[in-house]
Amino acid sequence: MKPGEDLAAEEEREEEAEMHHSHTYALYMPSKLNIGNPHPDSVVETSSLSSIMPPDIRYQLHLPQYTIDHGLLSALQLESIVYACQKHEVFLPSGERAGYFIGDGPGVGKGRTVAGVIHENYLLGRKRALWFSVSNDLKYDAERDLRDIGAKNIKVYSLNKFKYGKITAKNNGAAKKGVIFGTYSSLIGESHQQGKYGTRLKQILNWVGEDFDGVIIFDECHKAKNLVPSGTGKSTKTGYTVLQLQTHLPKARVVYASATGASEPRNMAYMSRLGLWGSGTPFPEFSHFIQAVERRGVGAMELVAMDMKLRGSYIARQLSFYGVSFRIAEVPLNNSFIAMYNKAVKLWMLARAAFQAAASMIEAEYHMKKSMWAQFWSAHQRFFKYLCLSAKVDYTVELVREAVKHGKCVVIGLQSTGESRTLDELEKCNGELDDFVSTAKAVFETLIENHFPAPDRKRKEEGTAEKKALKRKRINGFVTKRQHLSNSSSEASSSESEDDLPSLSDDSSHYSSDEDIHKIFGEPSDSEGTLISSLPGMGPIEQAQALKTELLERLQTLGSCLPNNMLDELIDSLGGPENVAEMTGRKGRNFWPQPSGGIITPTPSNNGHNVNSSSILTSSSPHLLFLLTSSSLLQRFMDGEKNIAIISEAASSGISLQADKRARNQRRRLHITLELPWSADRAIQQFGRTHRSNQVNAPEYVFVITELAGEHRFASVVAKRLESLGALTHGDRRATESRDFSKYNYDNKYGRKALELVMKSIAGYDSPIVPPPKNYKGNFFNDIKQALLGVGLITQESGQAHYQLDKDYNNIFKFMNRMLGMEVEHQNGLFLFFTDTLNAIVQDAKRSGQFDQGIVDLGAESQNVEVVKSKDFPVSSGGRVSLQTVQIERGISWNDALRIYEGGSIGSNSGFYITITQRNGKNMAILIIEYTSQRHRGPSTYIVYRPNTGKQLRRETLDELKKKYKRVESDEAEQWWCKHYDASFDQCSHRFWQGACVRGNNGCHIGRRRRMYHVLAGSVLAVWRTVEEVLSLEGGSKYKMQIVRLKTQEEKRLVGLLIPSICTTSLINAL
Repeated sequence: MKPGEDLAAEEEREEEAEMHHSHTYALYMPSKLNIGNPHPDSVVETSSLSSIMPPDIRYQLHLPQYTIDHGLLSALQLESIVYACQKHEVFLPSGERAGYFIGDGPGVGKGRTVAGVIHENYLLGRKRALWFSVSNDLKYDAERDLRDIGAKNIKVYSLNKFKYGKITAKNNGAAKKGVIFGTYSSLIGESHQQGKYGTRLKQILNWVGEDFDGVIIFDECHKAKNLVPSGTGKSTKTGYTVLQLQTHLPKARVVYASATGASEPRNMAYMSRLGLWGSGTPFPEFSHFIQAVERRGVGAMELVAMDMKLRGSYIARQLSFYGVSFRIAEVPLNNSFIAMYNKAVKLWMLARAAFQAAASMIEAEYHMKKSMWAQFWSAHQRFFKYLCLSAKVDYTVELVREAVKHGKCVVIGLQSTGESRTLDELEKCNGELDDFVSTAKAVFETLIENHFPAPDRKRKEEGTAEKKALKRKRINGFVTKRQHLSNSSSEASSSESEDDLPSLSDDSSHYSSDEDIHKIFGEPSDSEGTLISSLPGMGPIEQAQALKTELLERLQTLGSCLPNNMLDELIDSLGGPENVAEMTGRKGRNFWPQPSGGIITPTPSNNGHNVNSSSILTSSSPHLLFLLTSSSLLQRFMDGEKNIAIISEAASSGISLQADKRARNQRRRLHITLELPWSADRAIQQFGRTHRSNQVNAPEYVFVITELAGEHRFASVVAKRLESLGALTHGDRRATESRDFSKYNYDNKYGRKALELVMKSIAGYDSPIVPPPKNYKGNFFNDIKQALLGVGLITQESGQAHYQLDKDYNNIFKFMNRMLGMEVEHQNGLFLFFTDTLNAIVQDAKRSGQFDQGIVDLGAESQNVEVVKSKDFPVSSGGRVSLQTVQIERGISWNDALRIYEGGSIGSNSGFYITITQRNGKNMAILIIEYTSQRHRGPSTYIVYRPNTGKQLRRETLDELKKKYKRVESDEAEQWWCKHYDASFDQCSHRFWQGACVRGNNGCHIGRRRRMYHVLAGSVLAVWRTVEEVLSLEGGSKYKMQIVRLKTQEEKRLVGLLIPSICTTSLINAL
């Protein structure tokens, strides 16, 4: 390293820290509304949204004074009602009435707020309203909300109770005014008889009339997402119908309400009334909007939320997370689990070869093979997911017991229950089971039996459909109909259905010879039976059937060491149903005989609610699966009769499990998530069960994952969704990030680039940019190459030396899914290699100034921030944008340094220091002051002040500092301090320490004490395309959308888009 390079590099690292994140949330109070009582709980808003002032209030509220004075609606809720009604007075350029988006989180009271909007309009003569939500049960909540705000005279009707016909007709109760409440599924309902009122949509349109100017509430509106699909997804009928309803009623007053309104911008397609796209906007079509936002990444998404608030179209507050703690707990794996896992991996690799061989033998056509591989990889993923879950049982049991012992109660969150696999086994065993079912084994077995490419002629002849129906009838006393199972959809949703068949399937070499078959299953031996040796001479179908039988036999051998259903094991280990409130939505579970010969089972009362805790039901059958009637389990948990609850997605919509002030059970909740949800929509829903308003204390969240590298994939899904959700729905992507989650987010441009490099370096196309993991035993690149071959991510044609990459080789989620199917040592080694590569790429992006950090703060504490120039531009939407030139003075003069020293010199080591070794005949001088805090524990740390960059964000220990600096008297430090301070006015650190800078005289600002920034603030979305064109023209994709936030000396807050200096002239000319 050349003289001075180390000091210049050190100052470059400090420049990275100069643009820093501040606190994510700010305490929220209505800024322009002066009526109403405070909300009963502390509410916050993301810092980025809090920097945006909403429009002035012009709307005059008509709600009764009693409602306001007696706090039936809080000031926060009244603010949303006022802004919604004010926005409804505006028409978009398309001729449609503008809509409003309430993005408040759980606990802020969206229900009362939308009831308030309906009541306000009802008082003004708009007597008909539509309210859509996710569950019919929420109709009672809607009635309660209207009653609670003093609007009990407004009647609420259930859409699904109406007969298909005219709603005002006598046979429909002659409903002439009030609220029609419906679910999104009922909105898309159709009658078998086509006619004038053959669909619910036609019925509604007839009831309200084409000139309808009343209220339409889309509550939990994220259920209407996927109108514009991504990848292989399909447009949902719900999203399409929601859009149709708005199109048919252009004058309707639309309100979108959801804490998870759009987890990604693509899911906003149905929000057509927000005026973000369409005629008169920068984006003529939604497709133009989505292309622009997705091209510029998260920074662009943050701008959207901020712009909506600025225009008075959006509000998003949530309960303060003060007191809520998040942590990720990684479970270590024991040797016996690793051995079992590795055996399973080997069997799946055999299965893959057998599926391929059989498909070749019977000459399966393309579509059959495509379907087969989709099922194969879906089952592969679920199998290893269940193995991962089973590894957490013992750790979770200890965690729960410890929590209950310390006076807490526990909520355990799952996504699926494995019930469908249990019912499969029950069916096979004629209703009798002698142990808990192994869900993992059942997944594998179902795949082989139903999807192995071996036509079964005998089964066709015997008519197994009738037999299966008979079996179903035989056990129907214990099992509900399969189509009502709650967890089957969640299992299906997690499948890798977009997987195409691997390129191996197009290999012309068929596994038809004895030698090829033996390659799959090994040489036949007496111990293995005569199956393999009987293969020669068989026809292709018989050979495929023999492979299938062999595979099932091998699975039976492995099955003895595969884990049982995790949920049953968990409940059993925690003391059974008498201790655990299971609210998972599954219809039954295994129960074991009592010594008396009876079976404990809940006793339903006439109305279906449990009355007694249990009763003994005599039965001659040794093991039964009984129907759970768990409607009172929630109450038992809230009353403190049970201190453990297990919830699944099926049961997590609309229930409250917080430490409510009105409930007997006020213990602190420990919310353990064993299975991370597949989307932020579902994550927020489940996390919000234990963190709600009116609670005595805040919950503690623990996310339990195994140390299996591939399982980070599940954390990665949620981290990515939460990041995106925070950006769009709350204006700051750090809003819904837990403290530990960001390190698991790999599905971004840096992750994809890292994966591309990893795959190419392993396949031999590129050189790796990092060395293989140090602790890996064996030949890393050879071992991983074979492992990737085994899971189909790379392929090799027979007789060829080189390898081909899978067509989706840089798809992060596919990579994480398939990696679960590698041996433990291989997946951990590969994952470490991937993360090392990712870290190297991120560091390089930071050094080059290209790293996307989200919203960052300019101007640290003690720095002088001043707007030196401002130029305003009108925009087509009626708003304005302004290009502000901001000057930040961060240097500290010698006199100021002395004042800091004299005013804060606590501790004997505080004072002036200079570098031990000179660089180009110069010393760096610094001032250090010992940091004192009541919370601080451990070795003393020191705040560092530099002449050119002022107070540093990072505190350092004395040992770290003494490696480079020595203590001197102030007289000696003064000359070096002043020299550096004076030079840094117009010299960068490279030029000061090394004598020259590769970026030229004026292009580099590293280490300068005075920095100039250009910030475009105001209605930036209105000039988006202009900004895009300028940035692309000047730098292509080099310049990212960087949102910055700063506070001037006059306490004025400014949030906007950072414009590179080189682009300012072009932008001014274009605007």
